[in-house]
Amino acid sequence: MAIVVVGGHTRNVGKTSVVCRVISAFPENCWTAFKITQFGHGVCSANGEPCDCETGDHTIAISEERNATSGTDSSRYLAAGAARSLWVRTRQGQLAEAMPRIRAEIGRSRNVILESNSVLRFLRPDLYLAVLDPTIADFKPSALRYLDRTDAVLLSGRASDRPVWTGVAPSIIAGIPTFELLAPDYWSQEFEQFVRGRLAKVNPKAAATSA
Repeated sequence: MAIVVVGGHTRNVGKTSVVCRVISAFPENCWTAFKITQFGHGVCSANGEPCDCETGDHTIAISEERNATSGTDSSRYLAAGAARSLWVRTRQGQLAEAMPRIRAEIGRSRNVILESNSVLRFLRPDLYLAVLDPTIADFKPSALRYLDRTDAVLLSGRASDRPVWTGVAPSIIAGIPTFELLAPDYWSQEFEQFVRGRLAKVNPKAAATSA
C-alpha cells in the first residue's frame, strides 16, 4: 500500500488540483482519497456550518462522497477517478480523535492519498508533497512544522518570483526535488516520472503490471 500526503503552506495554492492529477495519472492504484478539514471555534464539524454546540457528536464527522459532479473537493477526487472519497471534519486541534477512524479506512484501502498538513503528526507517508506558491505570503505553522519532511516541493507560482515568506529559511528545502506545476495543469512530465518512481518502490508488482 502507498500512502501519499499532499500539503500546502496556505489555502488556494492548488493542493486539491495536485491530488486530482495524481489520482488521474495513476488510476491503477485504486485510490481512496481523504479531504481533511479542521474547523475553528463556532463551526460544526458535522456540516461546516456556524454552530454553538459543544457536544461530542459535533467534534468529528467523516462522510463518504458519492457525487462526482457537485464541484466540492471530495467530489473532484471522484471525478478524477478515485475509487472512494472521504471528507473528514474535526475541530481545530482535535484531529487525533479522528485518527482511529481514519486508520480503519486506510486499512480497507489499496492505496490512499490525503490532502492535509496536520495528518503528518500521526502518519509517515511513503510520499509527502508540499505545494508552495512564492507569491502568497501566508505560511501556516502546520506547513512549516513538517516542511523538512517533504519529498518534493511543488511550486504553483513562478519559480522566478521571489518568495515573500517570512520566517522560512531557504535551507529547509535546499536540495529537495522541486517541480514547477502551474495552473491550470498542475503537472509536468518530470513530476509524473518522479511520482511513478516513488510509487514503484512501494508497489513494485503494480508498477510492473502498468508498465
